[in-house]
Amino acid sequence: MKITDKDIKLIKSKGLTVDKVLSQIEIFKNEIPFVSLRSAATIGNGITKLSEHYQSELAKLYDNRLNEIETLKFVPASGAATRMFKELFRFLDHYDYEKESLNSYTNHEKANAIRLFLIGLEKFPFYELVMKRVQEAYPNFSSLSEGKQLYIFVEMMLKEKGLNYGSFPKGLLPFHQYTEDNISTAFEEHLYEAAGYNKDHRDQSKLHFTISKEHLEAFKGEFEQIEKEIEAKTNTSFDITYSFQKPETDTIAVTEDNEPFRLEDGSLLFRPGGHGALIENLNDLDADIIYIKNIDNVVVRKYQEEVSSFKKVLAGKLIEIQDEVFRILNQLDESVPSEAELKDIKKFLVNQLNVRLPLDFDKFSEKYKLQFLKESLDRPIRVCGMVINEGEPGGGPFWIKRDNGRLTLQIIEGPQIDKTDKRQKEILESSTHFNPVDIVCGIRNYKRKKFDLIKYVDPDSGFITKKTRDGKTLKALELPGLWNGAMANWISVFVEVPLTTFNPVKSVNDLLKSAHQVKLFS
Repeated sequence: MKITDKDIKLIKSKGLTVDKVLSQIEIFKNEIPFVSLRSAATIGNGITKLSEHYQSELAKLYDNRLNEIETLKFVPASGAATRMFKELFRFLDHYDYEKESLNSYTNHEKANAIRLFLIGLEKFPFYELVMKRVQEAYPNFSSLSEGKQLYIFVEMMLKEKGLNYGSFPKGLLPFHQYTEDNISTAFEEHLYEAAGYNKDHRDQSKLHFTISKEHLEAFKGEFEQIEKEIEAKTNTSFDITYSFQKPETDTIAVTEDNEPFRLEDGSLLFRPGGHGALIENLNDLDADIIYIKNIDNVVVRKYQEEVSSFKKVLAGKLIEIQDEVFRILNQLDESVPSEAELKDIKKFLVNQLNVRLPLDFDKFSEKYKLQFLKESLDRPIRVCGMVINEGEPGGGPFWIKRDNGRLTLQIIEGPQIDKTDKRQKEILESSTHFNPVDIVCGIRNYKRKKFDLIKYVDPDSGFITKKTRDGKTLKALELPGLWNGAMANWISVFVEVPLTTFNPVKSVNDLLKSAHQVKLFS
């Protein structure tokens, strides 16, 4: 690879080094090996199903500890809404209302999304907002053909000449309509939800949103508009902070021949490293308990109590686990455990923390037994909600075999799996649950010092994807995902949670689902 002075200047401006960029190119050349699945995590084999009584006890444990702990809600929110409107953008590109009727177009199998959008049009929270702009620009709108009406509506909704929703951050889009004048964004719903479980004894709720830098003022402006009303309704004050994905986590793009991909002006192309880059943002924060939940996974307020109750259950489970982990580590600092105590610790590791002991553990010397126990226990902890898989996209829980031969419990994404391998495909298809990004984290150790989370990333667990730019194919490097490889070396506990806690809006038509619909004003 020939490095120019212009390249070096760009690399340094991102906080990267030439060596780092060259090492990324080597990853493309050598490729990232697929993970080695051993079995899907299921109920009783890596996933715990909690009884109603146990859930109640865990929620009480959490409520009783609130005066002693700091909590924070971490919301990845940098995503633009473009992908959410993918089918509508395709509609604008391919539908010609002068040559084809709307009925003819929507009868095509590939137009199912448009047909559903049209059927539910008046149920979308932005319908009246868009129609107002449409009627201002097209006084004769009602006399136009149905196809031209829908085309104009979509164009006014997505494009810069109208409301420009296609360029909005997803967090600031209208998500739910409660009354004619009360339309809520996903950002706003996260505040209402957080007030149900993420606030301290002073009734303050802390939230941190990772956003794109260009959207900072828009998020701040949204909060200024809604702050007083939400605080009054929830009896909660909000401490909101923001951060941006760090430029030094960008990765270089390459051609299909693994040469640096260059733009028309000759510049190197760097791309964001995926949500795995956010481990850096998470590592800059500190609290006893950090909740992680994606910006688009919200519900209308009548369902939020159930969502909040399960957040408390997960947090209570984290506290219960931490109490025992910290007790054992303090004990190991003070004395060598007896045979009976060692047996109980091993049982706790295997049954509660999903740690698989080496087959020859009992043959270890006393020194190495203690070292293994401490290393297994003294690490960040995450309790992850898992929902029954009904076909939604998302990382799945699996037992995998690591390079050192040990089995560990991980959340694995599809691109990490070799689907051409019959056995691997069988294991993938046997999966019963997936991860909805409903995670509660403990990032402080037994001495209440914050872990350096970067030390617990598996750097070899990223993946390579193919993209296009200016009509040309390129290869992109995704960093180890935030809840995948970036947390690969955490203590992982998986708990089944109900499907009602998972209601993402990946496509605009998801807003038509019951979790996002309110009985509208008459």
